[in-house]
Amino acid sequence: MSKNSVKVCTVNFEQKKVASFDEFASIIEYYVDVAKNYNCDFVVFPEFVTMPLLTIENKKLPPLKAMAKLGTFTKQYIKLFSGLAVKNNVNIIGGTHIVENENICFVFLRDGTVHKQPKIHPTPSEVEAWKIKGGDTLPVIKTDKGPIGIMICYDSEFPELARHLIDQGAKILFVPFCTDTRQGYLRVRYCCMARTVENQCYVVMSGNTGNLPYVENMDINYAQSAILTPSDHGFARDGIAAETEVNIPSVVIAELNISDLVKARESGSVRNLKDRRLDLYSVDWKK
Repeated sequence: MSKNSVKVCTVNFEQKKVASFDEFASIIEYYVDVAKNYNCDFVVFPEFVTMPLLTIENKKLPPLKAMAKLGTFTKQYIKLFSGLAVKNNVNIIGGTHIVENENICFVFLRDGTVHKQPKIHPTPSEVEAWKIKGGDTLPVIKTDKGPIGIMICYDSEFPELARHLIDQGAKILFVPFCTDTRQGYLRVRYCCMARTVENQCYVVMSGNTGNLPYVENMDINYAQSAILTPSDHGFARDGIAAETEVNIPSVVIAELNISDLVKARESGSVRNLKDRRLDLYSVDWKK
């Protein structure tokens, strides 16, 4: 497969009770194995993918104690995902995991390196319940398939972030998300679709289904994970390369062509990046 071709697998992940870390690991391993069997370059997990670990002890913890407890699994989580990335020769967007008041997306590359991207914009409920603080850096992550960008859920609703990543060379943006209602989901979905048009890029979404006993803010989930494209000739109808069914645990896979993006940016029906009025406006990252 050429560097222009990138095969992506995204997971509509079921949040459910587990009895042990090993049971959680077996679920993750299953999905990574699917991605491997289809020769995928990336497999994508959702925001708060490690929350099932809080159900192991069968008791409800106050929000801050729950987040502290989740942090005790960090080393196991990193070892699991990093090992699976190398073993299965697939880059893993490892959802998010809360560490010391930050909601962090860990990216595990198949060469063994690990990257971290904190959520820039915590939601009001994250701040109120879990005292999550926002990160302050947003670099691209260099992979064997080119630079990629990470926007965690609410971050996708801020167009400046996507433009900052695109300006650094990203052509695929990954969006691990967690939404509890259809309205919340559609905010993320519509914004991700807008980001593909504004930036002539691909956006890959991964969300949660199911529910978790004993875990506040994870009692209901609504998701339809998707692989989105620009809306122009040469791309998928409706700008959707693939999408799961709503609230059904599953995966979808799509093969994305980077040269199609380059062509669209140069000679598409519209040329959003090329036609920017940089003499009038730009995104200025302060850091």
